[in-house]
Amino acid sequence: MPLIYIKGDITKMTVDAIVNAANSSLLGGGGVDGAIHRAAGEELLFECRLLGGCKTGQAEITKGYKLPAKHIIHTVGPVWRGGDNGERELLYSCYKNSLALAKENGCESVAFPLISSGIYGYPKDKAMQVAVDAIKEFLRDNDMLVYIVLFGDNALRLDDRLYSGVDSFIKQTYSPPLSAFAGASDNAAAQPMFGKAGGLFHLKKSALKKAPVEREVAAAAAAATVFKQEIIEDAECEPPESLDERLKYLDESFSQMLLRLIDEKGMTDAECYKKANIDRKLFSKIRSDINYHPKKPTAVAFAIALELPMPQARELIEKAGYSLTHTNKFDIIIEYFITNGRYDVFEINEALFAFDQVLIA
Repeated sequence: MPLIYIKGDITKMTVDAIVNAANSSLLGGGGVDGAIHRAAGEELLFECRLLGGCKTGQAEITKGYKLPAKHIIHTVGPVWRGGDNGERELLYSCYKNSLALAKENGCESVAFPLISSGIYGYPKDKAMQVAVDAIKEFLRDNDMLVYIVLFGDNALRLDDRLYSGVDSFIKQTYSPPLSAFAGASDNAAAQPMFGKAGGLFHLKKSALKKAPVEREVAAAAAAATVFKQEIIEDAECEPPESLDERLKYLDESFSQMLLRLIDEKGMTDAECYKKANIDRKLFSKIRSDINYHPKKPTAVAFAIALELPMPQARELIEKAGYSLTHTNKFDIIIEYFITNGRYDVFEINEALFAFDQVLIA
């Protein structure tokens, strides 16, 4: 995965370079800057004095000293002044120049903080968008593992409208796993259990008073009603395929179906795996092994990159041995973005991150 969001302490990242959100003097300060100087030790300050400072939007490089990282790239982000004073261009330059410097020094991995989003006041959602845009542009033509390291539980603020949309869809769509029904009490039986949006279903108390096996059967029957409705809705989204068409690809492996779809979409391999946020080496394994078994997030990432409608996305994911259900948030969030025609893997990962789910790819 070329771009990864993680929560953590950037001073503990074992990468070729970490990026320091520095001030123009490069002599240390508060926040990330101060933490990096303290962790690296006094020798960092001595080297920084020799650099003579750094202008906003530019970048300088030093050794990592006591840090796990080999190098520290120091860049000076803009102070937020309302957004009409060139802040976006300057912040974009921080990422662009830092990545160029990392490449120039042979770095294969680099970790960024969310530059300017602390005491410099740049709104976190806007700062994240600039970071992703700059990193995406770099990764189109370069291979590098890039981390955005977010500190604290409120480190990433998803756009309010997007957060509300995803949150509402989860609440409307979530169905507890069947195992949750097996030991249900009479009180629990009176509570609604969520199925498809707009399609609540209830289990009768009498059904839940039966023996455990019978309770499972009753729960399964209720869930099956919801699942049947999903199948009907999926069928309405896509023109029906002929039996011959479906039989033609029945025995395809995940790898075969993926490569066929890439050709049908008129994409190159590189366009697909970069859009999926997949590492080139991993894609090479998938291409060379007809029976390669990817992890579920990887299969989902390719469905997103190919911009598949929900029925076809489910089919590709099933070829890898998985399914999308309404019993966990990850699957529901993926369904939300696909059904709304939003296929930006980085935006999806931001939403998954905000809801504490594993990232795709």
